[in-house]
Amino acid sequence: MFLLTVWAAITLNFILPRLMPGSPADAILAKLAYNGPVSPGARASIEAMLGVPDGTIWEQYVNYIGALFRLDFGLSYTFFPQEVSVLVADALPWTLFLIGTTSIIAFFIGTILGIFAAWRRNGRFDTFATVGSTFIGTVPYFWLALILLFGLGYMSGLFPTSGAYGPTAVPEFSLEFIMDALYHAVLPALSILISGLAGWVIGMRNNMVNSLGDDYVRFAQANGLRSRTVAIKYAARNAMLPQLTSFGMTLGAVVGGSLLTEMVFAYPGIGYLLFNALTNQDFPLMQALFLVITLSVLTANFVVDLLYGFLDPRTRR
Repeated sequence: MFLLTVWAAITLNFILPRLMPGSPADAILAKLAYNGPVSPGARASIEAMLGVPDGTIWEQYVNYIGALFRLDFGLSYTFFPQEVSVLVADALPWTLFLIGTTSIIAFFIGTILGIFAAWRRNGRFDTFATVGSTFIGTVPYFWLALILLFGLGYMSGLFPTSGAYGPTAVPEFSLEFIMDALYHAVLPALSILISGLAGWVIGMRNNMVNSLGDDYVRFAQANGLRSRTVAIKYAARNAMLPQLTSFGMTLGAVVGGSLLTEMVFAYPGIGYLLFNALTNQDFPLMQALFLVITLSVLTANFVVDLLYGFLDPRTRR
């Protein structure tokens, strides 16, 4: 089933960019037209320069599958003549660093807060966590990013407003560069952390409340087990299962980056690269990015399915 899903994803990845109106040559011709008339032979020259696929759709599909096995995604139309694989390899670490780390932190903090809110339900903390998370959840994360950018970036000047590192910094594995990268990641990470935290708190709190009403939890309480044991080992463990599924999907989507956040902060991750590919109809780059994102989601779900067997013994039967 996993391999069949991968094949379907790869095939869709081939078809979808070709359903988009226009072509990369059209996009370049439109830009050239602003500077004056374009000769009739310009299209053929541009297509030859970019290496636009030719032949029938089946021939293109066969060539596409063969190139995937060689990990040859071709040249980018947007960043010509750079190779797509190099562009993806350059952008991927930034997205994993920013979105991946932030998502994991948000998951753990949100889950713990959700457990505590459910265990102390109808109390002050529960009210504060529920109302606060609901309010934050209604705010689009790119609005939050813009607010942070304006307040902590432009107005106060506390943090950088764009980029992953300073203009004078040299990318290298040194403490100075790491600190600079962390400093530039504060605002985008904060916007993702705050917006992501709300969903985990609400989700875990609701799952936990449902688990607390189950018979096995009441039985554990009736046998005099400590409250902490009942909350963590009994109620929270079962309530974690739906949360874990969502976390797996989130981790898979991490590779896709947070498109709007990376655009707001001009962060050089996968999301920012995808935006450039879409606006310039860069088929090779789009296909490579969609493929990486899809495979990441499928792999994350596969790992979560394996973890289910460990957390829920009923799935092993």
